[in-house]
Amino acid sequence: MSSDAIRPRGRPAHPPGPTVLAYTPDGRRVITGGSNQAIRIYTVGEDGEPKTVDGAIDGHCAIGATNKCFLMGAEDGTVWQYDAVTGQQGLLLLRCALPIRDIAVSRDGEWAAVASDELTVKIVKIEDMTQTKYLREQEKGTKHVTFDPTGRYVAVSDINGKLYIYSLTEEEPELVRKLDGVIRALEPEKEATSKAVWHPDGTAFAVAEATRDISIYSISEWKKEKTFAGGHTSDITALSWSPNGTLLASAGADGQIVLWETKTQKILQRFDFANVINLAWHPNKNSLSFTNSDGELFIYDNFVPKDQEGHLAKSLQAAPIFPGPLTEISNNARQTLADRSRDAVKRAARAGTPDSLDDILGEDEEMADFVEDDDGAGYAEGLNAFGKRPNGHLDAIDGPESKRAFSGSVQPMAHPPLQPGSTPWAGNRRYLCLNLTGAVWTVDQETHHTVTVEFYDREAHRDFHFTDPYQYDKACLNDNGTLFSNNPEDGPATIFYRPHETWTTRADWRTALPEGETVRALALSESYIVAITSKDYVRVYTLFGTPFRVYRQKSQAVTCSAWRDYIMTIGNGPVSADGRQTTLQYTVENVKRDEICQNEDVVALPSGAQLQSVFFSDMGDPCIYDTTGVLLVLQHWRMAGQARWVPLLDTSQLARLAGGRKEETYWPVAVAQDKFHCIILKGGDKNPYFPRPLLSEFDFQVPISSKPVNDLSDEDAAAGNENARFEETFVRGSVMLSLFRDLLASTNATSSQRTELARRELDIDKTLLQMLAIECREGEDRGMKALELVNLMTDRNGKMIEAAAKVAQRYGRGVLEDKIRDLAERRVMGMGDDDELA
Repeated sequence: MSSDAIRPRGRPAHPPGPTVLAYTPDGRRVITGGSNQAIRIYTVGEDGEPKTVDGAIDGHCAIGATNKCFLMGAEDGTVWQYDAVTGQQGLLLLRCALPIRDIAVSRDGEWAAVASDELTVKIVKIEDMTQTKYLREQEKGTKHVTFDPTGRYVAVSDINGKLYIYSLTEEEPELVRKLDGVIRALEPEKEATSKAVWHPDGTAFAVAEATRDISIYSISEWKKEKTFAGGHTSDITALSWSPNGTLLASAGADGQIVLWETKTQKILQRFDFANVINLAWHPNKNSLSFTNSDGELFIYDNFVPKDQEGHLAKSLQAAPIFPGPLTEISNNARQTLADRSRDAVKRAARAGTPDSLDDILGEDEEMADFVEDDDGAGYAEGLNAFGKRPNGHLDAIDGPESKRAFSGSVQPMAHPPLQPGSTPWAGNRRYLCLNLTGAVWTVDQETHHTVTVEFYDREAHRDFHFTDPYQYDKACLNDNGTLFSNNPEDGPATIFYRPHETWTTRADWRTALPEGETVRALALSESYIVAITSKDYVRVYTLFGTPFRVYRQKSQAVTCSAWRDYIMTIGNGPVSADGRQTTLQYTVENVKRDEICQNEDVVALPSGAQLQSVFFSDMGDPCIYDTTGVLLVLQHWRMAGQARWVPLLDTSQLARLAGGRKEETYWPVAVAQDKFHCIILKGGDKNPYFPRPLLSEFDFQVPISSKPVNDLSDEDAAAGNENARFEETFVRGSVMLSLFRDLLASTNATSSQRTELARRELDIDKTLLQMLAIECREGEDRGMKALELVNLMTDRNGKMIEAAAKVAQRYGRGVLEDKIRDLAERRVMGMGDDDELA
C-alpha cells in the first residue's frame, strides 16, 4: 500500500449484494446503487452523510451518469432518470422485458446504451427517449456495453463469450467485428467481468481473459497487441484506465487491486481489498473509488503512490499497442493522438467492408498513407525510396525562417480556397454542407458517390438521397434549394441547382464552366447563386440558371458567401507585414442594385491565423470565424469606408473551459437569434464526424476584461465581477443596436421592427442604470464616472434620466443628483453633449 496514503474505510452504502457506482463527468459526485431501493449521492471531498434518494424499485444493477442526471437500471427491466444534484426522480427512460445488466453513457452525455438479458441492446437519446437505435446481432443476452471515447464505436459483451463491435457512424448501427475467444462466457450474475474497457485515446480496449491476464486489442487490426500478465490468481472483476491512459487498475476475486503502468505493463503497487466488483477513477484527481459485494463504497484519495504520481500529471497518452516508445511510428514519423485515432478508425472501417480498400491498395500503399499531413506542415511529404525523410524539413544554416529577414526569394503563404460548412474526407465520407437548414454529405463508393440531404425541419422539406456519378465536391443548402458543383479531371466543371419546390414539371438546371476553369467556392442566397473560380472570376446566376453577372476579382479568390441580394467575396491580398503570409481582402456588394458597399477592404485576422468560416447572420450581417476561436461581425458594412470587424465571442474564454476542465474546440455553423451556433469537437477532432452531431449554441460575449485578481476581498471581487458583466452587456448591446439600426436604415422598417429598436435602446439604458447604481454605491469619489454613464444613455423621453436622478438620491449623492437633473434640462432644451462638457 502507498506509504503516503491513508487506507480508506468502507462506507456502508447498501445491504450486501452487487453494488454499482459512477462518477459524474465533472468529478463532483459519486453515485451508488445496490440491492435495496436507496440511491446514495456522495459529494467528493466531503466526509458527511450522503444524500439518500428513495428509488422506485429494488435491485439496482446498472448505472450511468452525466453532470445533469444519472440513470439507474434495475432487475425489473426499467431504466429511470434522476437529477444528479437533487436526486429527484425523473422520467422512465426505457423498459425491457428482462433485467438490465449494464448502462453506458456516451462521452458527450447525449446517448445511453442499455444491455439486458434480451438479445437486443438499445441506444436511447437521454433528452428524447423516442430516438432509439438497436444493436441486434447478439446470439445471447448481454452482460456489458461500452462506448469508445469518440462515440464512433460501441462494444457489446454477451454471456456466450463473444464480443461485438458496432460502428455508429451511420444512422443505423453497423456490426463491424464479432470477436470470438477474446472474452469468457459468463452468466449475468457472475461477478467476474468480460467488459471491453476503452483506452482514453480511443484506439484500443482492454479485456480480462480466461487466463486471468489482461489483454489490449487495437481497433486498427482488431487483434491482441499487449498483455498485462501475472497480476491476479483468480477471476478479474473490474478494470479501469486512468483518465490520461498512463495507468490501469484491476480488481480480482483474489482480494487484490493491482495498479499497472500501461507503457511497460508492469505492476506498480498491490492493495488488499476483498470482494471488489467495480472501479472508477476520479476524472482529474489522484483518487480511485470502488464498491464491493458487501454493499460498501471506498473512496481512496492519493491512491497512486507519491513517487509514481507524476504519471497522472501527464497529458493524454497513447494506448500501448505499438512496440517501442509510445509515440514512435514507422518511417521515423510521428503522429498526434488525434491523428492516430483517426487512422485507426479508417482502417477499422475499411476492414469491415467486403471489398476492403486495404486489400485493393496493398500493404505498401497502406503504410504510405499511414501518416497524413492534416495540417499542411509537410512532415509527411517527400519520403524517399527507403521510407525515410530527407533533410528538407531541417532549418537552413542561417537559422529558422521565422528568425530571418524577409526577402523576395521566400514565397509568402497564400490562404487556400475555403468552402464554408464543408469538411475534408474522413474515411470514405465527408460533409459538403452543414448549416441551420440541414446537412449534405457524400459517400465515396469507388465508381461513384452517393449524396444524402437531410433537413432539421422535416415538416417543411423531405430528406432525399441520390446516386452521384458527377462526384460533387461542393454544396450549399437553404430553404429554397440545394446547390452542387464538381471539378472533374476529364471534363469541364459544372454547377447544378435543385430547388425544393416548383410549380413546373422540372426546374433543376445544370451549367458547365469554360474548359480549364474550376470552382473554388459556392454560395447560395434567396435570390442568387455565386461561384468564384480558379481564374478569379466571380460568376453570379439567378436561381433558375440565368447568368446575371461575371467579373474578375482583383485578388486571388478564396471564398464567398451570400444573403438575399448581397454577396461577399474574399481573396488573397498583399503580403502581410511579417512577409510570411498574404492578407485577406473582402468585397461586399448588392448585386441587384449593382452597388459596392465595401471594396477590397482587409479581413481582420491575427498573424498566423486562418479563416475557418464566413457566413451572413440571420439579420444579414457578414461574420467570420478564425482558427483562434474568435467570432467577428462586420459593423457599418453598408456605408462605404466605415466597416470594421467587431468581436462577438472569443470561444477560448468560455467559462466552460476555465481551469482546463475541458479540452474542446468549436466548429462554426451559423449566427442566428443573437447566438453562435456551432458543433463542439472533443478529443482533438478538427471536424465533425458521423453520425451527424448535435448543434450547440453560445450567447455572445464580447471580450472586455478578465476576472478580478485573486488578492481582492470577496466583496470587492463580487463587485468587480458584477461591474464587468454589466460592462460587457453594455458594449455587446451597443454593437447589436448599431447593426439593427443599420438594417432599419437600409430597409422599409415595419412597426414591429421600430418597436424592437425602442426595446433595444431601453435595454442599454437599463444596463447603464445598473452600472450607475454600482458607482453610487462605491462612494462620492466615483461621481465623474457616474455622470458619464448618464451621458451615454439614449433616453428619448427623459424617463431613464429621471430614474438615474432617483438612484443618486437613494444613495445620498446630492451633487451628482443636481448634475443629472441639469443634464436632463439641457436635453429638453435641445443642447448637445458638447454644450454640457463646455
